Amino acid sequence: LFFPAAMDHMNHTPLQAEPTPNHHHTHVQPTTAHNHGGGDSGGGHMGMVSENMSPHHMVAACIGVFLLAALYEGLKIGREVLLRRSQVNVRYNSMPVPGADGTVLMETHKTVGYRMLSSAHFLQTLLHIIQVVISYFLMLIFMTYNGYLCIAVAAGAGMGYFLFSWRKAVVVDITEHCH
Repeated sequence: LFFPAAMDHMNHTPLQAEPTPNHHHTHVQPTTAHNHGGGDSGGGHMGMVSENMSPHHMVAACIGVFLLAALYEGLKIGREVLLRRSQVNVRYNSMPVPGADGTVLMETHKTVGYRMLSSAHFLQTLLHIIQVVISYFLMLIFMTYNGYLCIAVAAGAGMGYFLFSWRKAVVVDITEHCH
């Protein structure tokens, strides 16, 4: 049976009544579903929220992605701090270097040794694996091209850098363009 007055207000399509098995009641279902949101119903594009995802879930996803990106930045700085604390066998070597005017200058180099089979190295290895996995998750999230999620990744990385690296002495190499 077709009821012309019954409309599915989400998709603007007519509803069609189908009899139930006991034939006493009818069940109304939408006929064909037209998607006016752009893209498939499984995920939105360019910041659009899909039919299946409420705005509350999208806000929660953005907050989670923001925190994950901030955690990633904190993990990078934390690994550097642990690396400095675990240095062993620090030696300073002085070497004579000829100066510009023929004099001999002494240059001092710091040599740091690490032990491969140490708990510090195992911890660094585990943290490195976690850092790589998080970085690939963030890359995949960014590659969804969802505008809100892309902004959450960038803002979280910026906030994480602001919070965790303010004490770090930064040497900037202008020729390096990758992390």
